[in-house]
Amino acid sequence: MRASIIVLLVAVLSGCATTYQRESFSGGYSETQLGENIFQVTFRGNGYTSRERASDLSLLRSAEVVLENGFRYFVIVESEKGSKVSAHTTPSTSYTTGSAYGYGNYAHGSATTTTSGGQTYFISKPRATNTILCFKEKPEINGLVFDAEFVTKSIKQKYEIGK
Repeated sequence: MRASIIVLLVAVLSGCATTYQRESFSGGYSETQLGENIFQVTFRGNGYTSRERASDLSLLRSAEVVLENGFRYFVIVESEKGSKVSAHTTPSTSYTTGSAYGYGNYAHGSATTTTSGGQTYFISKPRATNTILCFKEKPEINGLVFDAEFVTKSIKQKYEIGK
């Protein structure tokens, strides 16, 4: 019974990962133009977003920025991946129950105190940033050159975005 509850909880929470959206309070993407063909693209996830998803969605947004600005190819000149970690401690509550017995001039009793809560949970929010250099034609350089149309199609298919 306990295992089925855990499986159900994981299934429900896995749908809570940051959606592919412009940055808001729950995460998302943003970009900054640094030059005519240079952009910095960031994706910030929430506590339910995997590092892989944050990295992929940063790459997807990079490809979209390339296409939106009239380019076709791009090179990642700098990439940064990390997480913002925060902690949340639940409140603790104590309950005391007791009993007392009396007989004549004598009395005796007992009490029990139960405390619950006070657990600390750590929340990791992954983020990925790419600084990209864009090209209209495929450059003849040593390094990994991305085709923005291919990347967009591939990642959207992987995460079923736009269906």
